[in-house]
Amino acid sequence: MTEYDLEAVDRLPFSTQEKSQRYRTESYSGATGLNWYRTDPTLQFTMAYYLTPDELAVVEPHLNRIGELMGGPVARWAEETDRNPPRLERYDRWGHDISRVVMPPSFTQSKRAVLDAQQELRDAVRGAGFRSSLSVFASNYLLNQADIGMGCALGTGGGMVQSLVAAYAPADVRDYVLGKFDSGEWAGETAQLLTERTGGSDLGALETTARRAGDAWLLNGFKWFASNCAGEAFVVLAKPEGAPDSSRGVANFLVLRTRRDGTRNGVRVRRLKDKLGTRSVASGEVEFVDAEAFLLSGEPSTDAGPSDGKGLGRMMELTNAARLGIALFGLANARRALVEALCYARQRRAFDGPLIDKPLMRRKLAEMVVDVEAAQAMVFDCTGATNHRQPRGIRQRIAVPVTKLKVARLGITAASDAIEIHGGNGYIETWPVARLLRDGQVNTIWEGPDNILCLDVRRGIVQSRAHEALLGRMRDAVSVSDDDETTQLVVERIEDLDAAITAWEKLDGAVAEARLFPLAQFMGEVYAGALLTEQAAWERETRGGERKALLARLYARRYLADHGPLRGIDTDSDEGLERFDELVDGALTIGEEW
Repeated sequence: MTEYDLEAVDRLPFSTQEKSQRYRTESYSGATGLNWYRTDPTLQFTMAYYLTPDELAVVEPHLNRIGELMGGPVARWAEETDRNPPRLERYDRWGHDISRVVMPPSFTQSKRAVLDAQQELRDAVRGAGFRSSLSVFASNYLLNQADIGMGCALGTGGGMVQSLVAAYAPADVRDYVLGKFDSGEWAGETAQLLTERTGGSDLGALETTARRAGDAWLLNGFKWFASNCAGEAFVVLAKPEGAPDSSRGVANFLVLRTRRDGTRNGVRVRRLKDKLGTRSVASGEVEFVDAEAFLLSGEPSTDAGPSDGKGLGRMMELTNAARLGIALFGLANARRALVEALCYARQRRAFDGPLIDKPLMRRKLAEMVVDVEAAQAMVFDCTGATNHRQPRGIRQRIAVPVTKLKVARLGITAASDAIEIHGGNGYIETWPVARLLRDGQVNTIWEGPDNILCLDVRRGIVQSRAHEALLGRMRDAVSVSDDDETTQLVVERIEDLDAAITAWEKLDGAVAEARLFPLAQFMGEVYAGALLTEQAAWERETRGGERKALLARLYARRYLADHGPLRGIDTDSDEGLERFDELVDGALTIGEEW
């Protein structure tokens, strides 16, 4: 007998044992407590698709342990941190401004556990003699399902800081900073400070000023959004005195929490942002008051004053890599939403049966499965890694903004769908999916919202013909796909996309800009379709399986086919319903008790 059996409301005249099973709390644990690698056949497929058998043998035991860590302690710590976020101690007992951000114990415990697990993975991969980037990317995918905020804190510019410092910082500063990274002391302790009150994406309008002071500079200004502001090292955009008040005048600077002489630097945190979500990463307003800084660029050009005129461009090059990380956040959010939705639909009963047996529920869940796996194909392909079916890897510059545009939005819609599947429970913060919706919304903002991404697509088309590499990647994919009806449809749409880009290039000014969004959406839809046909061919060849072919077919019918005047209502069959169990079993594998 449990505590629930003793409640008076369970002894009402119309209460029954069958009804009481519907609200047994222990039946609704959801994704937390699962091993997120072992229960994810799609991620296992992806790793096998990219890695050799010898590489997979090294990586998989670590991903298995990381999957258990993320689905267990890290997921629970994330909930605790969301309820008890970082806080700011602005002044000490004597009124001195110390701007100390106090992180909750749940965050510091989680951070340490994640860093240790990922370092073990890196060491194992390097010890085996191959690169660790794809396996660490996969481990971040698992982390982000638990806590996008932690993913942000650990991924805000560490590689960027190290590369710029190694290239441009004074020797003593370079050695000091790189030593901190080599020791692991500054893991997750960096950030890039770009945004000001003058405009979020309009970085050329920033007001922060830099004044030369020997081989260093003094920064004065105010950054409106600074994620991970509890860190130790920041890349900051500012305009040196004498530079033009435009994007040409923007330069990159390194600012450390302490000065060269060990004293506290002029970095003040005015307040932490009271955010909708991602509460585990400390975001604040940061003021620089004669803050010691170091120019991160080459020799200045004469027309740009003390800046070389390439600071903003250099930051945008690094931003593309960050955008892929944001797309991974969106993918992880969508995956977690899918798992929570499947777990709930399997347990919840209504109208004489489990929700998961209802045709309309199966339609929605099947669409979520297809969308998540299409997004996964795009995000992992954007890493530029080669796969077994097509060993010619290309990192397409234009594919990243297109992928972020599509996948970041999916992270929101999937979370919204999961809330709807949970019903009123989903809208309550003590259930797991409300936070997913709050956290997912930021991904369309970080590193550029949809409109900025569309402008970047235009820049890629006009300045570097970057769309040609993307079209080439799609054609490579279908060239090694099986010659079936789905592939033929994708081939047609690739040529349609090529023609659409050519037509777009002939449009004038405002009309061309306004039509960038449907063009970028078209790019993403065809890109995903091509990748799924490529995966389907590999699965059929190596495993004799047809599930990815089913996914490709469902995706193409939904996004690429002409549905006719009846919008597909008159089709003879619905494979999504007929083969629903195959779809779901290939998306989530859990024990019989579920």
